[in-house]
Amino acid sequence: MRITLLGTGTSQGVPVIACKCDVCKSTDLKDKRLRSAIMVEEGSTRIVVDVGPDFRQQMLRHEVDNLDAILLTHEHADHIFGLDDIRSYNWLRKSPMDVYCEQRVQKNLRSIFNYVFAANKYPGTPQMDLIDLDSKAFKIGPIPIIPIRVYHYKLPVYGFRFGRFAYLTDFNLIEESELEKLFGIEILVICALRKTSHISHLNLDGAKELIGKIAPVKSYLTHMSHEMGKHSDLLKELPSTIEPGYDGLVIDL
Repeated sequence: MRITLLGTGTSQGVPVIACKCDVCKSTDLKDKRLRSAIMVEEGSTRIVVDVGPDFRQQMLRHEVDNLDAILLTHEHADHIFGLDDIRSYNWLRKSPMDVYCEQRVQKNLRSIFNYVFAANKYPGTPQMDLIDLDSKAFKIGPIPIIPIRVYHYKLPVYGFRFGRFAYLTDFNLIEESELEKLFGIEILVICALRKTSHISHLNLDGAKELIGKIAPVKSYLTHMSHEMGKHSDLLKELPSTIEPGYDGLVIDL
């Protein structure tokens, strides 16, 4: 299995518009962060988790010429607003894109992308099949998937376990029963918005505490804002088992 971090930034990305801080002005490419998303590949099967406003750029950057399915963690703009750009895959595949998400997210998609689901569709609109996602384990091709329920303040969202790898973004609470689903993983990618506390995201200390409970071999931080600091400085601060993720990082399992 191969995992690619397509984006490791928060909802505003890094650099932030009109910001002149040292992180936003950094020339280090590892400080340039698109909106958070990952790609999971095994054999010829390829899945993307979340399709934010940078989805088109991410697909072009990694020369992704085929995509089998999309998993959505939740319905916030930085995780769904790239859905219109699945049109190229529709044309190549001659079929709708499978989009896995829970019922609440589907309701929001039908409202936000109402033109996609209209009775009389405008020619060339995206085509997607919304597939119910719940707590049950399932597979897409050879890739095993276990949804992990976490909470983004009061909003229920999903993280995912793919075999020995897990991805958890946009949350600050996980119940013990869900935490147990993560035991035994080798690699964890987990959100850490900034060093100070936040109402709906783990901060750095919160991420480190949860990493300690799960005990993966290696962890990478994602969904990081410019307030987290520079990549090079974080590397010096963190233990060897935890690293700041960066756009384009490839993890092979």
